[in-house]
Amino acid sequence: MFNKFKPYLIVLISLVSLFFIIIFSSGSDMIILDPKGPVGAVQKDLIMLSIYYMIGIMVVVLAFFTFILLKYRSSRNGDYKPEMHGSTKLEIIWTLIPVLIVIALSIPNTKALYELREAPKATAHKDPIVIHATAVDWKWIFSYPEEGIETVNYVNVPEDHPILFKVTAADSMASFWVPQIGGQIYGMPGMVNDLYLQADEPGTYAGRNSNFTGEGMTHQKFDFVAMEEGKYEDWVEDVQDSEPKLDEKTYEKLMLPGTVEKMTFSSTHLSIVDHGKNPEYAYAIRDKYGVTEKSHGADVNAESGHSGHGDHGSHEGHDMDKDHEDSHEQHESNEGHDH
Repeated sequence: MFNKFKPYLIVLISLVSLFFIIIFSSGSDMIILDPKGPVGAVQKDLIMLSIYYMIGIMVVVLAFFTFILLKYRSSRNGDYKPEMHGSTKLEIIWTLIPVLIVIALSIPNTKALYELREAPKATAHKDPIVIHATAVDWKWIFSYPEEGIETVNYVNVPEDHPILFKVTAADSMASFWVPQIGGQIYGMPGMVNDLYLQADEPGTYAGRNSNFTGEGMTHQKFDFVAMEEGKYEDWVEDVQDSEPKLDEKTYEKLMLPGTVEKMTFSSTHLSIVDHGKNPEYAYAIRDKYGVTEKSHGADVNAESGHSGHGDHGSHEGHDMDKDHEDSHEQHESNEGHDH
């Protein structure tokens, strides 16, 4: 009795599973499908194109699956021919279909790849604002070389203006991603990857490191803040006039694994080090402070160093992790004892 209805049960279970997948996914916050910039819009179109292809393939496969289950069910004995030889024509057809699908997906992806290597066409007449985005375990550092300012864990940009991010990393390979604006692109020590982005409307958008770099990477987030042109210019002028300079000792502390609050400076670390050319700087600083992976684990820093996001002008993070100071003093003490 069960064998008689088995094909129908398989089809029914498949359809019910598909129904629940659609229902539960529709209630989630899919911000990647709500882009706020031209780069994000292009990437959304590519994602939706892939989804449409997958839905089409799924419908065809399920239709053939249902047909075969019904046609060759056990209650029908006359159609079963186990000695039948394979069909060369059918094998060619089902080999060519995936090839055509891959070609159909490759063409728009290749076009988008070349298109996104340049500033968005709508604002290509404007000179892009250059911002160096540097990933460090587990924080983001943004340097504005032309404006002479630097921020930590947040980046302010004007709306409707192309932004050229030069993405690199001081230690672990990280992935720069702002789902509603665009990305992602990898940052690696000793290398710099360019990424053009643009926000079409003011707002605060969530950015993060989407590459696993240890337990602390769950806190490696930043705010991408799009502002009106006038407010952005006022902010830049205010930072240049009122925020402190970034000294070498403060920057060394930023190289130690851990999380910090938002910070703002009226100078950049580019006069201290260029991580795109010096991939060993962060590790040299950690050796200087006696910090190793074993003595300074990700789980310790992720809990003790993370204190949430403060105001943009907050500098409480300058006294980061008293453990670093203790570790440094102990390291010096041990050296003196050895001598």
